[in-house]
Amino acid sequence: MKAKETPPANIVIFGGKGDLAWRKLIPAFYNLFISGYLPEQFAIYGVHYEKMEEKKYEAHLLEGINTFSRTGKANKEQWKKFAARVFFFEGDFTAEDTFRRLSGTLSANDKEWKSRAVRLFYYSVSPRFIEPISLFLAKFELANDTGSDRIVIEKPFGSDLHTAKELNQLLTKHFKEKQIYRIDHYLGKETVQNLMAFRFANIVYESIWNHNYIEHVQITVAENIGVGGRGNYYEQAGALKDMIQNHLLQLLCVTAMEPPVSLDAEDIRNKKVDVLKSVRPLTKADMRKNVVRGQYGEGTVNGKKQPAYREEKNVNPKSTTETFISLKLFVDNWRWQNVPFYLRTGKCLEKSTSLIVIQFKPVPYNLFGNKIISDPRPNQLIISIQPEMETTLLFHAKEPGVKMVIKPVEMDFTYKESYDAPVPEAYETLLLEILEGDAAMFMRADQVEAAWKVVTPIMEAWKKEPVPRFPNYEPGSWGPKAAEVLIQPQGCSWTLLPENGITKNTIRKK
Repeated sequence: MKAKETPPANIVIFGGKGDLAWRKLIPAFYNLFISGYLPEQFAIYGVHYEKMEEKKYEAHLLEGINTFSRTGKANKEQWKKFAARVFFFEGDFTAEDTFRRLSGTLSANDKEWKSRAVRLFYYSVSPRFIEPISLFLAKFELANDTGSDRIVIEKPFGSDLHTAKELNQLLTKHFKEKQIYRIDHYLGKETVQNLMAFRFANIVYESIWNHNYIEHVQITVAENIGVGGRGNYYEQAGALKDMIQNHLLQLLCVTAMEPPVSLDAEDIRNKKVDVLKSVRPLTKADMRKNVVRGQYGEGTVNGKKQPAYREEKNVNPKSTTETFISLKLFVDNWRWQNVPFYLRTGKCLEKSTSLIVIQFKPVPYNLFGNKIISDPRPNQLIISIQPEMETTLLFHAKEPGVKMVIKPVEMDFTYKESYDAPVPEAYETLLLEILEGDAAMFMRADQVEAAWKVVTPIMEAWKKEPVPRFPNYEPGSWGPKAAEVLIQPQGCSWTLLPENGITKNTIRKK
């Protein structure tokens, strides 16, 4: 099915020779093109400060598609048609001449196409280039059509609340808020989008999606790899800024939000902001008992030697940066009062997985007794975002036989078994939404600032508190032991998606 008709599009990628463009953006645009989702008239310009021959740039992009595209190696004919619309544009992000020439190029396209094209400016650059690019786009009136021109900003959106506000002020000085698309690729993942459909299209779940029936919620985003060559960035970010402030809090918003009155972008984003504003502020006492941080040491992951974080490239040998964090939050509103939300993320853990776990309350009276219910696991709804992409409902049923024996069973919905159509990459979905002008899956300025307000007390407390004895967890484990202690008051431990059989780590402890 073809997307809704869109006008011609001029797509400008600042940092067009960078890693993000090579691995994600160009493969995403190529897949949209071969699927018939791009407009008939479009052009993509990769802006980079170094000189490069057009043929070399084309070969570079083709290598990225052949390596990273979900559709595999590019079809020769399709690639030839796509490559004819992709151009290398040499230019310094801080030089007026770059934008003067760019203005002439885009205007010439508008004249040739006999239509004012949508203009998508993608900032795939270091944060220090955001200001000069924005200044020159405004000066040369390259993005002055508020209905057709889009500004796309990649995370990080500031490094704290103060810098986030400064960034928002900078952007809104030159552009209207409705033109700005702050992109978090997690929100483009198929399972995250399906969570809204799951909740708001099915009364059987929405009617019990509240504190009357839900005991607690777990959100896990785990990686089994270290920081690799990203030491410079990670030393400034850490797990709290890199993952909690954006990815995990966005998953919290989708899980906890109230039903919007419509699918209008502002209606949806209003409900997400309401969630963040309702998060109970963390006190000093909360920091000690509700926040756990860790840093991985030396060990092995999947049989391969893994150096300690402090031994990674471009990392301070005495670094106190956290590579793991788990925390307990509450959303103080009518729906979620006193329901704990447990968030966990880290590097060099046992496996890479992203899960949202809804754990329901036990039945008010155990009619069958412990002898009949031999395995008293709680009812759970497990939503796997990656890599499995499935939803599992854990409930109790009678085992076949002459005796009444009740055991937990699972009911699964998987994308692989339910749909023949290939699942698009998150960037494909998000880039198409940008071209079509739908901002529902993108963060608004107030949402970014509200997310920073949630984590700011943690950042401030860590400046004053002594750092734990790092490293405090082994690669290939599930993080510091204190993370298990954090969730033990719920009578269970962190949940993992089952690999063969019933869900792991869900036994209720007496």
